[in-house]
Amino acid sequence: MRRHLLAGITLSLPLVLSGCGYNRIQELDENTNRAKQQIAVQLQRRADLIPNLVETVKGFAKQENEVYTAVSDARARMAGAVSGGDLGQMAEAAQGMNGALGRLIAISEAYPQLKSNENFLRLQDELAGTENRVGVARTDYNDAVNAYNGYIRKFPQVITAKVMGAQPGTYFELAKPADAAPPVVDFGTGAKKTP
Repeated sequence: MRRHLLAGITLSLPLVLSGCGYNRIQELDENTNRAKQQIAVQLQRRADLIPNLVETVKGFAKQENEVYTAVSDARARMAGAVSGGDLGQMAEAAQGMNGALGRLIAISEAYPQLKSNENFLRLQDELAGTENRVGVARTDYNDAVNAYNGYIRKFPQVITAKVMGAQPGTYFELAKPADAAPPVVDFGTGAKKTP
């Protein structure tokens, strides 16, 4: 009798484990980790493009040292945040990079010959493409976190998640500072645009 009970438990254990959602929790957690890594890859790509863009702008606008320093500092913070892997630090560094890049791109409005420079235009296009990739990576990550969080809150998976110590994932969000204003763009009309 005891052997039959032990055999029954052994045979039913895989069914019980599959019904509790353990494997699915692991799969969703890995999807979240993979999506997080994509954000880091795209932010690193963005940081790698910055020095070339800065050097191109420097060739035309030598007196804008404060902006170059801000961009270099933002790039260093981004590289540190990406290597650290902390989402909060990456979001904060990305926010700082957005502001510094906005000021750098605004310089181009003061130098019409820069706007027509082929290297500048190519780098600006690559940067815009990278910004799109960062946006897609953020969306994919947040979707993965949403799927994971939703799954570990459902019954009976919530029990398995508690036993495993699974914690809800954190969304990747950029906080817009209250004093952040978009850069003013003037296409040579001479009229100032107010945000």
